[in-house]
Amino acid sequence: MHNAAFRELKLNWVYLAFDVLPERLQEAIEGAAAMKFIGLNLTVPHKIIAFNIVDFVDPSALPWGAVNTIRFEAIDSHGNWRPLAEFKDDIPDEIRSHGFNTDAEAIELALREDFNLELKGASVLLLGTGGAGRVAALKMASCGVRELYVVNRTQQKAEEVINHIKNNYPDVCVKNGFPDKKIDLILNATSAGLQPDAPLPLGIDESIIRKAGFVYDMIYRPAETTLLKVAKKAGCKTANGLSMLLWQGVRALEIWTGLKAPVETMRSALIKNIYGS
Repeated sequence: MHNAAFRELKLNWVYLAFDVLPERLQEAIEGAAAMKFIGLNLTVPHKIIAFNIVDFVDPSALPWGAVNTIRFEAIDSHGNWRPLAEFKDDIPDEIRSHGFNTDAEAIELALREDFNLELKGASVLLLGTGGAGRVAALKMASCGVRELYVVNRTQQKAEEVINHIKNNYPDVCVKNGFPDKKIDLILNATSAGLQPDAPLPLGIDESIIRKAGFVYDMIYRPAETTLLKVAKKAGCKTANGLSMLLWQGVRALEIWTGLKAPVETMRSALIKNIYGS
């Protein structure tokens, strides 16, 4: 989707993928800066590690403790840090890494686009409190959800997120476990479902799924996970993680370029790449 956007924006750039071991992440970021990359995206397990590596953490990343987008910057002749994309001539050698988070905003935009759902005042069941789940939990709390039910395989991680929300968002009613009444949304942030025949995540069953109006699975391949199949059969409106992937990419592109992203071009490229149509 980024390369399609670069072509439309007439930028002589290319987006590439690299495998980097977690213990080599700092070297990789420093190497990208030395080669004067415009920026980077990071996926699991690098997001939380990068939060403590980047030279400067943007306010968009501070509340979540995770960085998924890096923009490299240099000091201009006036002593100001500017994105490398803005330097038309020689780029200075002193470069810093500026860490952003676009996942949190993407969650909100995806739910609004797919379900026309506003998080303020909503009741939500969140499955999984790993990297993506933790960001989702804190984002929903910051948006003012009324009730948040949290289920995770490791109880300690769930309790850490719950306690953080209780301390920082006291108006949110947050509980550990499944709801016993109707809710607005089930959000799956676990990796359960990556295989087409995978079981339902974290012990959820159809009786719980039936309590929700909407079910969103962050997984986008396969397009329809077991959770989404069961939810659709139960009468819920469903969506997968393609929209979240799109919106985090849109925001990252705008951070790097300073330009408005060609959203529909990126969406079409994404669908074609992932689903082949």
